[in-house]
Amino acid sequence: MRTSLIRAAGLGAAAFIALGLAGCASGDSGSAGGDATGAAASDPTSLTLALVPSQDQSGLVETAAPLTDALTEALGIPVTGVVSKDYQAAVEAMGAGQAQIGFLPSLQLWQASDMYGAHTVLQTERNGNITYPAQFMTNNPDKYCADKPVERDGKLFCNGADALKGPAGLDAIAKIAGSKVALLGPGSPAGYIYPMLALKEAGLDIDKDFEKLPVTANDASVLAVYNGDAEVGFSFWDARDIVKKDTPDVGQKVVVFALSEEIPNDGVALTDDLSPELRDKITKALEDFSNTEAGSEALQSIYSITKLAPADPSSLDVVAKAAKELGLQ
Repeated sequence: MRTSLIRAAGLGAAAFIALGLAGCASGDSGSAGGDATGAAASDPTSLTLALVPSQDQSGLVETAAPLTDALTEALGIPVTGVVSKDYQAAVEAMGAGQAQIGFLPSLQLWQASDMYGAHTVLQTERNGNITYPAQFMTNNPDKYCADKPVERDGKLFCNGADALKGPAGLDAIAKIAGSKVALLGPGSPAGYIYPMLALKEAGLDIDKDFEKLPVTANDASVLAVYNGDAEVGFSFWDARDIVKKDTPDVGQKVVVFALSEEIPNDGVALTDDLSPELRDKITKALEDFSNTEAGSEALQSIYSITKLAPADPSSLDVVAKAAKELGLQ
């Protein structure tokens, strides 16, 4: 059975609730759910998976169906995907019982656990790495690069950022003062929290010392720099790859000149109202899916995920600490 994806672009928790998703309310239970999953009879007869796009939403809507289809088959109950551009909406949807599974960035994993008792069960691996840096990119390398940019995999880096592991090049970020900067919302670790904290630690007044150009996703930040709408942009490493198909020269026009401290990878959270048996079954289904060729291909299309691995919830504390230092917690 082909599962469905519901678009909820930019909606808050109330909008998730208003969607009236079948089988999501905590009281929606029955023997069919217990029989199909082998879990408690109080478990829901269908599940909702909340997704937060890291790039243009339309692409995620089209590519996430294989994931929900695979979960439906493995669990024996329908799994429906909900997509939102609002990081916090996914957390609130889980807290309100409108979603039971969340693919969330690291800060939202911590929030879901801290606020609503959700269980962080898996974290992503990308090319064997469980952390990643935020990147500072520019279309004006003469200003920000202390050395000649070097090419790696068709993309330009300077100030040691070609090491692909943070921190690197942070001495250059003080030059951002007076510039126009493309940045994501405050819920984004790579698109806001870690770059802004680095700027604050470099002595900049993050409220006054540069002009902000809000963007909705990492690819939009890259394109803002590429198109000259902003001199600097923040994103996860290496978001330039997302737009390479449509802008083949992006790696030459957009130069990465600094990397933040390493950020824990995003991952998967499950609500506490699911039985331990069902949580274990969902976790195993997702991990097994990521270990298949088709699953790996699907997850890479959705989130550039190489693999899903058992989580270390304590690794998320560093993100919460960074958010608190910026007054976001």
